[in-house]
Amino acid sequence: MSRALTRTVWVLSLVSLFTDMASEMLYPVMPLYLQHIGFSMLLIGILEGVAEATAGLSKGWFGLRSDQLQRRLPFVQWGYLLSALSKPMLAVMASPWWVFAARTTDRLGKGLRTGARDAMLNAECTPANKGRVFGFHRSMDTLGAVFGPALALVYLHFHPEDYVTLFLIAVVPGLLAIGLTRLLKEPVPTGRKGAWPGFFASLRYWKEAPRDYRRLTTGLLLFALFNSSDVFLLLGAKQAGLSDSHTIGVYIFYNGVYALFAFPLGMLADRIGVKRVFLIGLLLFAAVYFGMASANGLVMVAVFFLLYGLYAAATEGVAKAWIGHVVPQEEMASAAGAYAGLQSLCALVASSLAGALWMAFGAAVTFAGSAAMVLVVMGYLGLLVRAPQRS
Repeated sequence: MSRALTRTVWVLSLVSLFTDMASEMLYPVMPLYLQHIGFSMLLIGILEGVAEATAGLSKGWFGLRSDQLQRRLPFVQWGYLLSALSKPMLAVMASPWWVFAARTTDRLGKGLRTGARDAMLNAECTPANKGRVFGFHRSMDTLGAVFGPALALVYLHFHPEDYVTLFLIAVVPGLLAIGLTRLLKEPVPTGRKGAWPGFFASLRYWKEAPRDYRRLTTGLLLFALFNSSDVFLLLGAKQAGLSDSHTIGVYIFYNGVYALFAFPLGMLADRIGVKRVFLIGLLLFAAVYFGMASANGLVMVAVFFLLYGLYAAATEGVAKAWIGHVVPQEEMASAAGAYAGLQSLCALVASSLAGALWMAFGAAVTFAGSAAMVLVVMGYLGLLVRAPQRS
């Protein structure tokens, strides 16, 4: 275990923890703040869609550039810096265009750093411990999603609607993350500078990638088409009778379960194979969505959010480890970035489709339909995608 969790893995994991703490400190209050300054629900949806598309597409672009240069650290440092700067931007001005700029800056920072960071993590792995390393990183990252909302709720309990001060407080963990990146080192770069790629150039990597990568990402992207935003689960919790505080509480509970189990499930993936653990995660997802179609009351919703935390722990870090098994090390940033870019486009479709189904047929059809399609994805991955070789 000590050999798997190297100094670089620890530093990157702590950086992610503090950054996610800063971001998730604002997550429970952003919809309230946006409505407070006059955003409609439609505008909120457009804001989140543009922000996530920016993050996803830029992951591929910057990931490809990182592989061209064989440089990781500058992308990581500048990416975390942009995300930290976006927090005080929200405190400066409340106009819609400025909020769009701040949110997009945050997501651009995420896109800038993600591919290079995952490549740095992958470089610290052996084929036998990829699940453990990525699982540990996801666990630490998600701890930030526990601490951040909890701190925000405590602050707003004593200072209701003081959103501007909260935005400024969120700068502190972001600055700690930036400071920690100064502890990271990387080898002398061996790549060539060359010209900057076109914005969609990274998506072409999918055509040139190894066959196993294309088969794997086809299944992962098919899943993304039916994995809508977690906002719909929170809306489902509200529809099941939960109060606002209980709804935020089960969200924190979900993140706590995710953080607690991501590392041990990553270790399990190294032992029994990433494919088996990922399929178990998809089965949990289907159970949650079938259950939320008829959920009622706090206890039932809490049980499903417990299972949802286990699903996330069994899939998110494990998917990255699986990708790391099927591509060469020097292509990891491009592979992770291309997948992230395509995934963001699928996520836009998934959330739009879920919203349309919800309006037309209600929550039960939306949740049950997603669950049924995920069972199809399980069949594809189980039958057509081979398990990676472990050593």
